[in-house]
Amino acid sequence: MTEHEHEEIEHERIEHRVVLRTDVAPDDATLVDDFTPELVDVGAHHLCPGCGEPIAIRSAVESIAELGAIERTISVFGIGCYTAFSNNLDVEVLQALHGRAPSLATGVKRMRPDALVLTVQGDGDMVNEGLQEVLHAAARGERITCVLLNNGVFGETGGHITSTTVLGQRTKNTLDGRDAERDGHPILISDLVASMGGAAYVARGAVNDAGNVARTRRMLTAAFECQERGDGFSFVEILTMCPTGWFVDTHDAPDYLADVIAGTHQVGVVKDTRGEAAS
Repeated sequence: MTEHEHEEIEHERIEHRVVLRTDVAPDDATLVDDFTPELVDVGAHHLCPGCGEPIAIRSAVESIAELGAIERTISVFGIGCYTAFSNNLDVEVLQALHGRAPSLATGVKRMRPDALVLTVQGDGDMVNEGLQEVLHAAARGERITCVLLNNGVFGETGGHITSTTVLGQRTKNTLDGRDAERDGHPILISDLVASMGGAAYVARGAVNDAGNVARTRRMLTAAFECQERGDGFSFVEILTMCPTGWFVDTHDAPDYLADVIAGTHQVGVVKDTRGEAAS
């Protein structure tokens, strides 16, 4: 091909190129806002790519909107990576000390019994630092909903072992995997909470695929409805991805959750007393 022939072909390609206007949006354009729940600000958050916590939080606010409880929802956040997300939510958010969210939420609910009150905590915050808080709230049957975002590591402070880390799981300070003899066994927090007499609804969901996201959303709605009816304490544990803390590729994190994390913390409804109330 001669240089002249090449120039003619290139000129023809440019002549037929579709050039989009930049002063107006294309007719079929959509905005991020079109897919965002009304209670989530579209502004950027500071969580890592591949993190499952934004999906879990989105599911919670979608359930709140579905129940028509936007104006009377008060959430209490623990301390962890997800705390950065509190600025992106258009509901009331209170910040608790490490592990103390259930006690603060208890006080809010007792003063504002008409409010829908939930806590948002990670496994480090709830199970390591504040285990007694959630257990006593469950034992008393406090009419609050506690949401646990369980990724099996202290993500905010570097990705080291927590009380829910499964056996064999690598963390920043268990590079060869958690060992039962050296590190103890993981605490199955949903099962422990379910054993409390005041717990009315306890479930464990996940956000690693579309089916589990939908299932988790139904669990959250059931927990909030349990609170609204005054049945007692409700609890939803959500398994979330932390590819940074797990030392796995972002794309592999959902399968890692299914194969490793959910093998110990099995997804499903652990306790549901709604049938008992009806009988």
